[in-house]
Amino acid sequence: MPELPEVETIKNTVAASLCGAVICDAEVRQAKLRESVPADFAKRICGAKIIALRRIAKYMLTDLSNGLTVIWHFGMSGKIRIETAIPSKYEKHDHIIIKTDKGILIYNDTRRFGLVLLCESAKLMQHHCFKHLGLDPWDVTLTAEYLLAKLANRKCAVKLSLLNQEIICGIGNIYASEILYRARIRPDRPSESVNKREASEIIKYTRIILREAIAAGGSTIHDYRRPDGDIGYFQQHHCVYDKAGKRCPDCVCDIAKTGGIKKIVQGGRSTFYCPRIQK
Repeated sequence: MPELPEVETIKNTVAASLCGAVICDAEVRQAKLRESVPADFAKRICGAKIIALRRIAKYMLTDLSNGLTVIWHFGMSGKIRIETAIPSKYEKHDHIIIKTDKGILIYNDTRRFGLVLLCESAKLMQHHCFKHLGLDPWDVTLTAEYLLAKLANRKCAVKLSLLNQEIICGIGNIYASEILYRARIRPDRPSESVNKREASEIIKYTRIILREAIAAGGSTIHDYRRPDGDIGYFQQHHCVYDKAGKRCPDCVCDIAKTGGIKKIVQGGRSTFYCPRIQK
């Protein structure tokens, strides 16, 4: 699933190609996504200009000149392609086609777990996708005190709290493992055991790692591709994610004895950590 760095990369690429473009035509070839695409989607966006692209959490937002915003969530396998001309043949899972005077935007989603919705721009934060979200990683009010208050009395594992979009939004499974590795915190520790220093480290490395991942175009593990068709490259810099049995970058242990990086399952998702470094 695209996490914050991947969505930020998609948003930046689409903005560079299509910001300022006028939507000439649109076609919904498959409306049955996680939630159905509005029946009047094409009619309501045609003729409008794309005036801005933004990101909230793991959502990409396309603001239009007619007071509407298109809400995009990429689910497990959603991708956007930008074409300079109408393809001679659409791919099997090309579900939404938006034609503009600057290029063609194509939404493809093999598993159809994504979302493409419309909302009045002025009422966006009242939409059900956004009204329960926590703080963005770069929000100035995301402080150690805020995080400690959210983790207090939470007995669930700290990694699961990082995945909770009502606390900090945008962090997903890959980056939660990497953040906790850099902060030297075991992912299975109770959330309430985190102290103020550790909360500060979590926030610091959340921002560092997400910035590094955005600079690398995100992480391509399975389906993720940038709109220009290229992959992301941050997976080359993962310290622990998907590296079970290997030595972590900061260890000098004998992995024949220690077993190296461990893999556990938390909340149905794989977690990776170094039991020697993370406490």
